[in-house]
Amino acid sequence: MMVASRKIRLIMELRRGGIADTDVLSAIERIPREAFTPDSFRHQAYENVAIPIGQGQTLSQPQVVALMTQALGASRRTKVLEIGTGSGYQAAVLSRLCRRVYTIERFKDLLETAERRFLDLRLHNITTRHGDGWKGWPEQAPFDRIMITAAAADVPAALVDQLAEGGRMVLPVGRSSRDQALLSLRREGGEIVEEHLGDVRFVPLVEGVPEEEAYFAQRGGSLA
Repeated sequence: MMVASRKIRLIMELRRGGIADTDVLSAIERIPREAFTPDSFRHQAYENVAIPIGQGQTLSQPQVVALMTQALGASRRTKVLEIGTGSGYQAAVLSRLCRRVYTIERFKDLLETAERRFLDLRLHNITTRHGDGWKGWPEQAPFDRIMITAAAADVPAALVDQLAEGGRMVLPVGRSSRDQALLSLRREGGEIVEEHLGDVRFVPLVEGVPEEEAYFAQRGGSLA
């Protein structure tokens, strides 16, 4: 089956799965998921499945990407922080919807690969950082929207602090892969309003950066 046919079939499946935001569907249609998929899994690029990308990380299934993106409610006026760049696919989809995406990844090799993909696709409104996602990006705060693409045991307080008034955060929360909930948090009048969006399964959000990468940074590497 040709890529175009597979993509159309996937978009129809997302619609049946409850994704009604036409801007989100358009963004997913415009971003070539195969460009973010390891060669050995290219044949599955437009199947509604998660795909391993190395370092124990995954490219989330399109249904989850679409659900989280729809829940985030980004627009051309919003500045978005993403925690967990991974393959770069989610950041690429967001880049088609918002003013600017700031994205943080703890694995330097994954980040460098994602950066090359952004350049190849001429996605110029994505800014990257190699570092600890738990700390967020305080120099650029506040953010209108924050998306976390790995499951935290608890909502990271530092990231809540970086959410603008009227802003929204979407993230999976749970202490084990069998007990995770996708949450939407909104900051309203200084209060945080929480909404449960369903059960999910993500890799854990790990604090810090890998030991060898922290050592590299201390020796003069570019750990931001």
